[in-house]
Amino acid sequence: MELKDKVPPHSLEAEQATLGAMLLDWDSVGEVVSFLRANHFYDQRNQVIFDSLVHLSIDGVKGDMLTLIDDLTKKGQLDAAGGVSYVSSLTGQVPTSANINYYGQIVLDLAVRRNLIRISSEIKASSFDETHTSRQILEEAEQKIFQLTDTNSNTRIQEMKDVIPPTIDLISMRYKNKNSYSGIPSGFTQLDGMTSGFQNSEMIIIGARPSMGKTALALSMMQYIAVEQHIPCGFFSLEMSSGQICQRLLSQVARIPSTKLRSGYLRMQDFNTLQYAAGQCYDAPLYIVDTPNMKLLDLRTMARRMKTLNDVKIIFIDYIGLITSENPDAKLFEQQSEVSKSLKSLARELQIPIVVLCQVARSAEGNEPGLNELRGSGSIEQDADMVMFIHGERKRSPAEGGENENDSGVLDRKLIIAKQRNGPIGEVDLLFLASYTKFENKAREQE
Repeated sequence: MELKDKVPPHSLEAEQATLGAMLLDWDSVGEVVSFLRANHFYDQRNQVIFDSLVHLSIDGVKGDMLTLIDDLTKKGQLDAAGGVSYVSSLTGQVPTSANINYYGQIVLDLAVRRNLIRISSEIKASSFDETHTSRQILEEAEQKIFQLTDTNSNTRIQEMKDVIPPTIDLISMRYKNKNSYSGIPSGFTQLDGMTSGFQNSEMIIIGARPSMGKTALALSMMQYIAVEQHIPCGFFSLEMSSGQICQRLLSQVARIPSTKLRSGYLRMQDFNTLQYAAGQCYDAPLYIVDTPNMKLLDLRTMARRMKTLNDVKIIFIDYIGLITSENPDAKLFEQQSEVSKSLKSLARELQIPIVVLCQVARSAEGNEPGLNELRGSGSIEQDADMVMFIHGERKRSPAEGGENENDSGVLDRKLIIAKQRNGPIGEVDLLFLASYTKFENKAREQE
């Protein structure tokens, strides 16, 4: 038999057993509705019946044969469900509800297989379509397959009766744990107090003029998140190599000036401190990609792999201006707009915060930056859930006019929260330790 003549994978017995078990023991419904959806059933009759049982559960009605038939009759769906005879036969397909989870998993597995066959056919059709580039086909294919791995998600209209209970539970948890945050903490007390941590599905922009410490701030946050809190963290460095990032991180943890690490002028005691810092960083769940001028589709692909393989909870990107658009012939602001919207959609798809570094216009030199000075496109301001700017005195070296890393002084920095969709705006006082290229809480340094 040719592949095209084969019946798609399914098991009517498993579908009927799942529905029958739900009717035998209404308390078991919650075990399967957490991962099964109506479209996971192959038989359309079973789709209609499952959907009716779910809605009875939502309405708080105890489902049994009579209430199910009554609900289907009121909706005019009894014939579509196979009639009274088919519905009544379901409880005879299974002796007990004890194995309902097992039956449901069979239904889900076969639904995934059918979707893989469908996606494979779509990929094959796209591959013959010369209007699509191979990169676009790969991106679409990977996104479709990635979505299959999240079997618990379901795009649907939710009633308030579905949303209220988990929301109250979340508020109660925050009440019991007043010092904890609902998002990923940055390690900066004042900032976390204003944001409750970086929230899932949000795109956060950190903007500043060159050499004001954008990368240093991101690394300081990552040191706290990955090294101290052991929260899996991804870092896309389009400007610095992984070795340079590692040196900066070791400088921050060991509190050894970065110039010493580069020049080799270290004392024996510095090696002991460095070895201890390396041990702390060694097992840190920090995953780095250091490809320069990375293409947008490649970045999305690697981000998905980080999420799937390493379960990263937050991603940093340094920086947005170095991401290569898939439409190089488009105008610059159109390319930046494409990248911005794509990163925001990626945050929603992966359901994690994505922190993106961004340069600001030259007009902000010496002044407090504003939202209109984000370099590239107004789309960045519009797409971002939060925008922060680093502002403060810049110390310059005579040769290059940038940050003088030989200066072991401490610089005052302001982190200006210029936009936050779900929280206040304002300023956070930080300290920049120039010799370690590290940011710290101001109160902590003064203690």
